Amino acid sequence: MCPFSRPLCLPSAVALLSFLFTVPSHASVFHGNGIKLGEVTADSVVVWTRLTALPEAKWDGASWVAPVNPPGQRATEPGWNWRVQLPPGHTVADMAGALPGAAGSVQVTVTAADGSNRIQIPWTEVRADRDHTRQFTIDRLRPGTRYEVTVESRDAQGAVGATERGSFRTAPARDATAPVRFAVVTCGDYPRRDDPANGHRIYAAMRQLAPDFMVHTGDVEYYDKPDPWATTPELARFKWNRLYALPYLRAFHRETAAYFTYDDHDILRNDCWPGQTYGDLTFGAGVGIFHEQTPSSPLPYRTIRHGRDLQIWITEGRVARSANTDPDGPNKTILGAVQKAWLQRTIADSDATFKVLLSPTPYVGPDRGNKRDNHANIGFKTEGDEMRRFLGAQPNLIVVNGDRHWQYRSVDPVTGLREFGCGPSSDVHAGGYAPQPGDEAVQKFFRLKGGFITVTIEREHGAPRMTVRHHDVAGAVVHETLILPAADR
Repeated sequence: MCPFSRPLCLPSAVALLSFLFTVPSHASVFHGNGIKLGEVTADSVVVWTRLTALPEAKWDGASWVAPVNPPGQRATEPGWNWRVQLPPGHTVADMAGALPGAAGSVQVTVTAADGSNRIQIPWTEVRADRDHTRQFTIDRLRPGTRYEVTVESRDAQGAVGATERGSFRTAPARDATAPVRFAVVTCGDYPRRDDPANGHRIYAAMRQLAPDFMVHTGDVEYYDKPDPWATTPELARFKWNRLYALPYLRAFHRETAAYFTYDDHDILRNDCWPGQTYGDLTFGAGVGIFHEQTPSSPLPYRTIRHGRDLQIWITEGRVARSANTDPDGPNKTILGAVQKAWLQRTIADSDATFKVLLSPTPYVGPDRGNKRDNHANIGFKTEGDEMRRFLGAQPNLIVVNGDRHWQYRSVDPVTGLREFGCGPSSDVHAGGYAPQPGDEAVQKFFRLKGGFITVTIEREHGAPRMTVRHHDVAGAVVHETLILPAADR
């Protein structure tokens, strides 16, 4: 029996791909990375696409060469010839998973499911300097409405290319009490996918659950892991193109809106901060490539209302960060003064029943003793204490975070702040921590496996409630927490 209730369940990746786009018999350009729908609000959405020279990646291409004396995450260490990763006589386009871009134009049409409210973006060229991608912000949409998306293509000479179709739902109006369910993921990485042909299994499981949207809290890819180490902009883009050519990811993103934020591995390298480099890849280039490859908002931090009972905040923790090696104190920051003031002001002003802060890194933990790059350890303790006091004082607020390679629920014993770690995108990616003596005072649930989180906001007999569920990679619920508004306790 098919394990999925939606039409994703197919016996092979090749068969699955046939559902993702319409390809004329003589198509000249393709949507090998599908489309990504993101930054959805009650009246707008961002549609992302990329034109490719092939309908799917070159899965049977050449293998990467291991550099001499690879030093793991320290790519600039003397003795590592990181430039020698291609086999002799090959280019990046020859490698397994390569998906070259193509020049051409796209036309985007968004229509409400009932056929009304049709909005069309006329033919627009994709940008070669942005990896042949293009993204469009489409507004004047209706709240709480299912929309269909059609992205047509043609090559540089005007010949007809492939057509990609998808769908999404706008956020409920600010005063609506509609139910909302969303998913949270972190820590992908192509080599650590658990279905070699199709990708990470969590995307098939999430698609079956049909969330209203998804939040990716960062480490979408790992530049500082091999095959290849992404030490140039070209190799960084290769990793994005290969990952989002996988069928499970393409099928999920074509019908589920997403919000993306970044962390260290998908900007530069482990525990990075501004001003650093990784081979020939600069920090600034890494930030630019992230926004090029995802549906993006004007600011990397933002808040979105989803009806009467939910408001979410999505933060970033890299571009305004102090160096991890700086001594801790009142001026050492992850958030930066501008983002922190915005975050505290908008949370305090919100009248949403439930408030969810989506953070790339943890506030509560506990974390490993050797870490120095997040609010849950001593490296940024001063700002961590400040933020835990503030967040813990906000009624009906929780933190859902990524970065950690295990699933957990923690409650800060000092401030009462509740935090939920979603865990990595596959079981093979889990590891790096074992509960320590005293953790039980903070950590109420721990699981050294991969998966994802869903948060459901609904009303039962008119009373609002929030349920946070940890899922395994196949979608089964492994832990559940019910949260009622403070006045209802």
